[in-house]
Amino acid sequence: MEFRVLEMASRVLGEGVICDHCMGRLFARLSTELSNDVRGAALKIVLSMEGDRLRRDSEGTLLLEELSASSPHARTLLGLDRDEEGKCWVCGGLFETVEMWVERALEALSSVEFDSFLIGTRVTGLLSENEEILWAESGTRFAEPIKSELNREVGKRVEALTGKRVDHDHPDVLVLLDLGEDAVKLEIRPLFLYGRYRKLVRGIPQTRWPCKECGGEGCEECGFTGKVYPESVDELIAAPLLDAFDAEEAVFHGGGREDVDALMLGSGRPFVMEVKNAKRRSVDLSSLEERINESARGKVEVLGLKYTDSGEVERIKGVRADKVYRLSVSFDDKISEERLKSSLGLITGEIDQQTPSRVLHRRADRVRRRKVYSIEVESFNSDQAVLLVRCEGGLYVKELVSGDGGRTNPSLSKALGTGAEVVEVDVIDVKL
Repeated sequence: MEFRVLEMASRVLGEGVICDHCMGRLFARLSTELSNDVRGAALKIVLSMEGDRLRRDSEGTLLLEELSASSPHARTLLGLDRDEEGKCWVCGGLFETVEMWVERALEALSSVEFDSFLIGTRVTGLLSENEEILWAESGTRFAEPIKSELNREVGKRVEALTGKRVDHDHPDVLVLLDLGEDAVKLEIRPLFLYGRYRKLVRGIPQTRWPCKECGGEGCEECGFTGKVYPESVDELIAAPLLDAFDAEEAVFHGGGREDVDALMLGSGRPFVMEVKNAKRRSVDLSSLEERINESARGKVEVLGLKYTDSGEVERIKGVRADKVYRLSVSFDDKISEERLKSSLGLITGEIDQQTPSRVLHRRADRVRRRKVYSIEVESFNSDQAVLLVRCEGGLYVKELVSGDGGRTNPSLSKALGTGAEVVEVDVIDVKL
């Protein structure tokens, strides 16, 4: 094994000047307690000592002739034909610039609040090609990639100088050393905030609604706002949040949605806000709630903000939560309360709903079965009533009342034998 390692090292030396780091990295999985530069320097010393021994040995000339006949790298192996002048042909002197990359990384990190980090490197095509040649010529099976060593060496220094920890799994920030562009770039891990919102006025969509005419770019039709509605729940929450976290973007993930003309009351609807490129990460969420609610001016209210993770997005979007609705309903004809209550019994249980005509443009046209658990009459007069409906998530309550031209069956309109229509919708509870 000893001669094999030295022979592999000699092949590399035969290609040109190579630094201690690149030499040692060829054998990174051997003597792992050593750093690559120490390992590389040791190999060069052994090669030099072996060459000196043979030069002093009375039989050295004969042995050199024998080795030369069997190996074209023998003279390099023995340290007789080596030139140590110039830059390393593999890395081009990259490891002489480690401190410079450390300084650049620290400067980039100075504007970001973080507890953990990870160094990453994007190498140039030339470095990748040189490394492929190095591994092929040496025949090594013990090597470490050049970017792994640079990541580790810069990471150790940044960790020592900042007191922050390296996290290989979920770092707050990735510090990318882009060797091709000669620049340091930061990739900040998104923050996730869970909360519930209450929508206290009608006519506000959950998320930004781009203008159909211009696709959100701005035109005469939308008053050059790019939007159908001037504001949304998403935007009312996001504006103070972006300011608090000094972030570039916030992505709203709702646990379902209510119609534009519906209120969201009670305990509110669950949501997760994904905050991207947040330069501040430890914000007092109680104070942030107050700022959002004050900024929303009684239109939207948030409560229960807390830090969470990306898994919460999947959870609230994957669960079909049961709902409680308060419906204001009008009837085409005057009816009695007894007739209404008996009809409600006919629409409690399983309901078959073909995709409502009003959402056919965005949902597949098929029949879905949903459950109505209970319906109570909160108030009544002969041509209108207020109903409290407890149902399975995914039920279209407006169509449960109107029947949608027979696409929902059974429906209140069919059970009553007269037209019925939802005038107002309030979502009272989302049971997630």
